[in-house]
Amino acid sequence: MKDLLIEKIYELSKKPYQNFLKKNQAWDVSIPELIQHPPESLGFHLGCFLLKYNFEIQPKLEDHDVIHVLTNTGISVPEEIGMQYYLLGNGKKSLYLYMVIATGTFFYPNRLKQFVVEYQRGKSAHQFYHLNYLKMLKIPVTAIRESFNIN
Repeated sequence: MKDLLIEKIYELSKKPYQNFLKKNQAWDVSIPELIQHPPESLGFHLGCFLLKYNFEIQPKLEDHDVIHVLTNTGISVPEEIGMQYYLLGNGKKSLYLYMVIATGTFFYPNRLKQFVVEYQRGKSAHQFYHLNYLKMLKIPVTAIRESFNIN
């Protein structure tokens, strides 16, 4: 039940966040174009991630799915919250991140140890949350993970 509530909150907040807070340009790329990249590349892995979960590219929110790919984070509600803890550890600061962490911690206090582990993982990685991933689609995922100590 709490997962459904959190997903509903996300759905309600996504459009205003996309339209009013995200200032970046939407990527002009499709899933078929992504999977045409070399098999080891970020673009290919992103395309496979989107296909695996039957997701569409969310304009201006493409980086979110890239973070899933780079950190090997699943898509369950607790995993999404954990990913925000990871990003906080990596240095990201945003109202949306704080809202997800506060809500997630409130609804999942029994997962706090897991969230702290994700925070520490993010802290041990070199700062990467702010990169221009569109320009990195041809780079091998392993090279990005190794360069930024993403484990």
